[in-house]
Amino acid sequence: MDLKHLNDLAPWDWPGNAGAMVLEALRDQTRVESERLLAADLAGNLTVVDEDLAIALLSVLRNDREGDELRAMAAGSLGPVLEHMEIFGFEDPDDILLSEGTFREVQQSLHELYREENIPKEVRRRILEAAVHAPQDWQKDAIRTAYSSDDQDWRLTAVFGMRFVRGFDQQILAALDSNNSDIRYEAVCAAGNWGLDAAWPQVAALITAEQTDKPLLLAAIDAIAGIRPRQAAEILSDLAYSDEEDIAEAACEALAIAAEPWVDEEDDALLR
Repeated sequence: MDLKHLNDLAPWDWPGNAGAMVLEALRDQTRVESERLLAADLAGNLTVVDEDLAIALLSVLRNDREGDELRAMAAGSLGPVLEHMEIFGFEDPDDILLSEGTFREVQQSLHELYREENIPKEVRRRILEAAVHAPQDWQKDAIRTAYSSDDQDWRLTAVFGMRFVRGFDQQILAALDSNNSDIRYEAVCAAGNWGLDAAWPQVAALITAEQTDKPLLLAAIDAIAGIRPRQAAEILSDLAYSDEEDIAEAACEALAIAAEPWVDEEDDALLR
């Protein structure tokens, strides 16, 4: 089996040696660039990522003799494992994909590399996008700087970062009105992640509009369950029977989340 075949399979169907295959391709600088790019992409999957793969990704990222696209891909693939460790920590052995030392090394390296402004833009953007999966104080200033840029790519990276780093409610609301569809998409995801109530009218309107691009519609479906669970069912019930399978599936998942027991601020105050 080669990496292309591996890429065609669902991760849960990957063979036991999948991680070793990805690691070998990533380390082998004699491989064609496309194969190493695929290896760097696959390395970010939590099914295979481990200490060795994380270190290999970091090694590629640090090496300025590697291609920019490969370095950017390596940076992006570090994001999921950082998020996993940020959520689960280091207590349960079943959840430990990286040692605490390696986790901290990756965080520190991303910070140091991001501060090197001579690094190519796409690589630097991906560094910040990976780093925010495990929030640190320095990232707030980095996001503010990126959002204030006239460069739409940097603004996109900034709004992506707002999904993970608190304190940008007003910027998220403003980004919901962006003419850039990618920025609007990230703003919708951020609004849903933080349950940003003020974003309800704009996000709900994307669902009820006659024409909303499907990626944006799917993001909005996912987001409204996190913003106003009680009202989400009214909007999503019809979509659960959509002829388009991905829309129906997204609506059903959002309805399930909205139906979960929860306490809003008023109820919480009464309970106290």
